[in-house]
Amino acid sequence: MTTSQPSRTDDRTDARTSVETVFRLESPRIIAGVTRVVRDVGIAEELAQDALVAALEQWPRDGVPDNPGAWLMAIARRKAVDLVRRRENYARKLAEIGRDLSETAPPEEPSDPEDIDDDLLRLVFTTCHPVLSAEARTALTLRLLGGLTTPEIARAFLVPEATVAQRIVRAKRTLATKNIAFEVPYGPDREARLGSVLDVIYLIFNEGYAATAGDDWLRPSLCEDALRLARLLSALMPKEPEVHGLAALLEFQASRTAARTGPRGEPVLLKDQNRSRWNRMLVARGIRALSRAEATAVGAPGPYVLQAGIAACHAHAYSYEETDWRAIATLYALLAARAPSPVVELNRAVAVSMAEGPAPALEIVDTLTGEPALHDYHLLPSVRGDLLARLGRTTEARAEFERAAALTRNERERELLLERARECGS
Repeated sequence: MTTSQPSRTDDRTDARTSVETVFRLESPRIIAGVTRVVRDVGIAEELAQDALVAALEQWPRDGVPDNPGAWLMAIARRKAVDLVRRRENYARKLAEIGRDLSETAPPEEPSDPEDIDDDLLRLVFTTCHPVLSAEARTALTLRLLGGLTTPEIARAFLVPEATVAQRIVRAKRTLATKNIAFEVPYGPDREARLGSVLDVIYLIFNEGYAATAGDDWLRPSLCEDALRLARLLSALMPKEPEVHGLAALLEFQASRTAARTGPRGEPVLLKDQNRSRWNRMLVARGIRALSRAEATAVGAPGPYVLQAGIAACHAHAYSYEETDWRAIATLYALLAARAPSPVVELNRAVAVSMAEGPAPALEIVDTLTGEPALHDYHLLPSVRGDLLARLGRTTEARAEFERAAALTRNERERELLLERARECGS
């Protein structure tokens, strides 16, 4: 009797899968590390892709290395060194890097005690430079740091894919032609970029928390990167309440991760989550971060502090029904006044539905149906369907859930919405 042995083809397939998986996880760090050498994020992204090609050629043949992330980084940096050597200004680059490039070591770090040795954070501040438009800053950082594709970014922005592609290309070109330094800036320059940096970190977390596309509801690596960056930023800027507010918000949101999916990876809505599975350590971190935000605040709270306050209301409730929905509705009203947005108004409607009932909430939602920014936003018909179902208007609710399912690009979310539609027809 013979036993079948894994074929060489299977080994190569496994190796290719490993390459793609590792690269998706490590590409932001590789791009950030290589940018320190070449000082050009566009070129750094190309060199990271070259390292991917090298891995696709070698790993199926030689096997996956013990430390695949380090292997990719070494290849990309070696290619960066070769590129710098070929440049006419090699002598200037050599002096800038400060040591023999053959060792592929990064340059000496500034001696400033406030400096944080984190290439990812430098990458965020670099791509959030004021020479770029707000839209371009966010799109480029999501591409390079978050590893999102152009369609995923377009979905997050609710704009056409071609628009996002143009923003990314132009942003890279602008950073290169303006010779923007790869650094965490200090003083007024840091303040000027802070708002964009916070927005980018938040968008990265959101993409991991509820993926806009694909087969998975969660992309934990994006959440982890965003949370780590928020914590680093809190250490870097301890007197900024909005920084602590963002950190608190992400801690609270991340605390629910384990309860947000079922046994088969299906989404579990907030009202159905087993709150005993919420990570109480992260909740405690969120409470401490929110306390720091409130202690450093001067004047009215900012958008991230308000959102953290909303998340804290959920964290303090033992059940969905016991949540202080009136407090949440009030906080959303303050948020809508501080940072007006159709999405904020949609969220306020959900809180109003729990505090006052579905009828007044539906009135709010119906005013949003003509908003251009929400035309293809699947959560609008999803929320409207839920309100209609609670009012007993099941035929209309089913149509809304079906429309929401047609708009989402996430397979897990589509399944959930179609199930809601079937429930309305039963």
